[in-house]
Amino acid sequence: MKIAVLVSGGVDSAVVVHRLVAEGHDLHLFYIRIGMDNGEGDCSAEEDIEMCQLIARKYGLPLQVVSLHEEYWDYVMDYALKTVKAGLTPHPDMMCNKMIKFGFFEQRWGKDFDKTATGHYASIKERDGRLYLATAADPVKDQTDFLAAISYDQLSHLLFPLGDLPKSEVRRIASEAGLPNASRKDSQGICFLGKINYNDFIRRHLGERPGPVVEIETGRKIGGHKGYWFHTIGQRKGLGLSGGPWYVVRKNVRDNVVYVSNGYGTGKQYGRTIHLQEMHWISADPFEEDSLGMRCGDGIRIAFKNRHSPQFIQADMVPVPGGGYVIESESDVQGIAPGQYAVVYTPDTALCLGSGMISSEPPRQRKHKKANSENLSICDTDSM
Repeated sequence: MKIAVLVSGGVDSAVVVHRLVAEGHDLHLFYIRIGMDNGEGDCSAEEDIEMCQLIARKYGLPLQVVSLHEEYWDYVMDYALKTVKAGLTPHPDMMCNKMIKFGFFEQRWGKDFDKTATGHYASIKERDGRLYLATAADPVKDQTDFLAAISYDQLSHLLFPLGDLPKSEVRRIASEAGLPNASRKDSQGICFLGKINYNDFIRRHLGERPGPVVEIETGRKIGGHKGYWFHTIGQRKGLGLSGGPWYVVRKNVRDNVVYVSNGYGTGKQYGRTIHLQEMHWISADPFEEDSLGMRCGDGIRIAFKNRHSPQFIQADMVPVPGGGYVIESESDVQGIAPGQYAVVYTPDTALCLGSGMISSEPPRQRKHKKANSENLSICDTDSM
């Protein structure tokens, strides 16, 4: 096939090139340059591009550096800042995959190729003639939660050649192949920030607004903060409070108050009910068809994540009158942050079905809750 390969300068995309060359495909390498011309969000681009050039020369392949600076600002950075300012927790990596890598890149360059390949740790599987985003063999490196907002058309044009490999095997292949980045460290943190500190980035664009940190159980002020937008629900580090651990459990955007709870206390940092809006199904809506055998009563049986982690949580998911869904978790969930996304999987965790934005409970749902609580059937897990 004629394949566009998105390379980053890291070992993962380099091994993707190595494997696809060995399979005899016709490859064209692309490096997407993002961030702003003032250096913000540069992601150490010059060093990365140099590494990509070494890989291209090693295999005799063309490399094209393409710029999506403005698009990245308009659809990722601006989204992240607006979400933070609204008191919510953004997911820029998910938005980058949907809008930049598999959105604007595909529209302008990827469409000329049979497939686009990346170094994501994920797989694609077919069931009953339909493609599904599937989890990777390496549960620690699995990145399906970053891909859970892509469309079916986008999925249909993608290749994830590393989905069947553990990270250790990727490193071994790179070393045996003599790849120049075989021992290069993986990138950490939020990509669009590059080497910029997250709080410095937020401060530069939103400034500071000092306010109180209040213990939610007692209403007692126990510290101060420089703006609610520097903190997220579930946060433990960086609060500057003694006698902890302390967790951020609520924010009052209007009054600029950050509420915390002591981890040794009542456990208000945990919950079992998650409200979702803007639900996106990648391949099929399991509430409309039960081809995967997930229906149970009025809902479906699922596994889910509300943060990037190798751990899945078993739960039931039911529709809510008036719109949206509710996830009822089997176990306590720490740090349920509005604005973040709950990523939904099949109960066996093999397939990633989609994602929905976590929200506070809308008023229109509260009035239905008691009346409908008996009708929101919870599955008997012993029968699954």
